[in-house]
Amino acid sequence: MAAIPSLPSRDDVLRMARATTDITGQLLDTAGNITRIAINTFDPRDGSGQEVLRVLRRTTAELAEASASPEAQEAFYRIVDTLTRLGTSGAPLAVHPVSEPAQALLTALGDSLLPVLDAVEPAVEEFATALGDLVEALSPLLPAGAGLAAGVLLALTPFLRAAAGVLRDSTPELRRAADALTAALAPLMPLQVALAERAAVAGAEAVRAALPPLADLTEAAAATAKAAGPVLIAGEELVVAGLEQLQPLLLASASRAGRVARGVAVRVSAAVSPAGGRGTVVAVLAG
Repeated sequence: MAAIPSLPSRDDVLRMARATTDITGQLLDTAGNITRIAINTFDPRDGSGQEVLRVLRRTTAELAEASASPEAQEAFYRIVDTLTRLGTSGAPLAVHPVSEPAQALLTALGDSLLPVLDAVEPAVEEFATALGDLVEALSPLLPAGAGLAAGVLLALTPFLRAAAGVLRDSTPELRRAADALTAALAPLMPLQVALAERAAVAGAEAVRAALPPLADLTEAAAATAKAAGPVLIAGEELVVAGLEQLQPLLLASASRAGRVARGVAVRVSAAVSPAGGRGTVVAVLAG
C-alpha cells in the first residue's frame, strides 16, 4: 500500500504564498512600466506622440505614393512575370525523365563527398585562420595595392575604349570573318566528333591498362618514402638549423641596406631641394 504524502507545513504554505505574491508584484510592475512607456511615447500633450504619429503617417503616404507610380507598377509586373516564367519553365524539369539520373548523380556525389569534406574540414579551418592572419598582417599594404590596381585600370581604360571603337567600326568585317569560319568548320564537325569518340575509347583503354602499374608504382613510392622518412626529417632539420644560423646575418644585412638607402635618400633630397636657394655641395665619400 502506497504511503500517503504528508501535508505541507504552515511555514511552507507561507513561503509559497510570499513567493507567489512577489512574482505577481514584479509582473504588475513590469506591465506598469510598459504602459507608462507607451503613454509617454504616444501622449499628445507633450508633442512626442503627435510627432510619432506624424512620421508614421508621412512614411505610409510616401510608400503608397511610390508604389502607386507607373514605374513601380511596371517593375512589380516584370518581377511577377519573371517569377511566373521561371516557375513555368522549371516545373516540367522536376518530372522530366532526365531529372531522375541527375538526382541520383547528385545523391551519389553528396554521399561520396561527405567523408572527404569531414576529412579536410580541420585543414580548411587552419588554412582559413592562417589566411586571415596573413591578410591582417598585410593590411598596411592593402591601400597601396588598391591604389596600384586603380591606376592600372585607369591606364587600361583608354585601350579598352579604343579597342571597342575599332571593333564597333569593323562589325561588317567581323561578320564576314565569322561567316567564313563557320562555312569552313561546318563540314569538319562530324569528322571531329568521330575522332573525339575514337580518342575517348583509346584514352579509356590506355587509362585502364595503366592503372595497375600506376598502383604498383604508388605502393613502391609509398614504401620508399616510409623507409626514407628519417633521412628526410634529418635533412629538414639541417635546413632549418642553417636558416636559424643565417638569420642574424640576414638581419644585419637588411639593417645595413636600410641605413645606406636612408643616407642616399637624404643626399638626393638635399641635392634636389637646396635650402634657402643656396648651393649645396654633396660629398660622396668612397669606401
